[in-house]
Amino acid sequence: MAMVDVTVMGAGVFGLSVAWACRAQGAAVRVIDPYRPGAGASGGTVGALSPHTPENWNAKKQFQLDSLLLAGRFWAEVDEVSGLSSGYGRTGRLQPVAADAAALALARARMASAATLWRGQADWRVVEASAHPDWAPLSPSGFLVRDSLSARLHPRRAVESLAAALRRRGVEIVTGAAEPRGAVVWATGHAGLAALSGDLSAPVGVGVKGQSALLALDARGLPQIFADGLHVVPHADGTVGVGSTTERGFADPASTDASLDAVIARAEAAVPVLRHARVIERWAGVRPRARSRAPILGPWPGRPGHFVANGGFKIGFGMAPKVAEVMADLVLEGRDAIPEGFRVEDNL
Repeated sequence: MAMVDVTVMGAGVFGLSVAWACRAQGAAVRVIDPYRPGAGASGGTVGALSPHTPENWNAKKQFQLDSLLLAGRFWAEVDEVSGLSSGYGRTGRLQPVAADAAALALARARMASAATLWRGQADWRVVEASAHPDWAPLSPSGFLVRDSLSARLHPRRAVESLAAALRRRGVEIVTGAAEPRGAVVWATGHAGLAALSGDLSAPVGVGVKGQSALLALDARGLPQIFADGLHVVPHADGTVGVGSTTERGFADPASTDASLDAVIARAEAAVPVLRHARVIERWAGVRPRARSRAPILGPWPGRPGHFVANGGFKIGFGMAPKVAEVMADLVLEGRDAIPEGFRVEDNL
């Protein structure tokens, strides 16, 4: 039986990314998933990698910034090894500005804070909506925020590329049941949050259903849009991802319904160019949401040699490069760089 230094349980974006970082440090790694890579929340359609607003700075926002800045190199290396495309592109984002003087003043004030907090590596600008006549959300003020930090990828294609790159680097990905060996990293999504909650006799997080759609519209290379609480993401393959719902109560985790119809209608109202785009796929899945709304990282309390990397919720792909780096350092070197608010104990 081949030696295994690290077993990663779960082949979503967190699990595969942690496996990639551990393998890059020379560890013998095995990934186990009961179904297949990307079978859960990582198999969606949207793929927005976007920052929080550049203000009220905290550990979560800094971690996210670090990860977004790592993402270009991370996905380029993965795609080079796999020979596939994750669909990654740092294409920026447009957001409408509300029609009142205070909203416009706040948007402009954030230009200066972004210059400081984003360390000059990206910018946040207020522009006239007329600067984007063919691809923009309706803006009651006539102004848009455009940031250059936001990026996009195609979630399913990114998972496929990462899984293929791992296999080429000698990592076995097992589908079905198998016994973990070595250090064990649990990246098992909403089912993992339920197991962790049961083990600790405290609710550390829950599964939240999301529904999204994929539209046939070639807007490749254009910025993503965030309007009316929805993401509209042009993918490199000539499709557009739209989503998503946030459903805390649901009967069927994999079904789509009138809630998605409403999302599509809102997206068409906010971005009129979408009105004639054909819906080519409807998707639903359950995303793991921690109590703190930050990822849950670190040792599993009471289980020596076991670790947790979970709770990506809506920002899992954006957080994955930094999560992978921090978890590999912790598991392999004992170096703990987990920020405040991300630990298992912070969710009890």
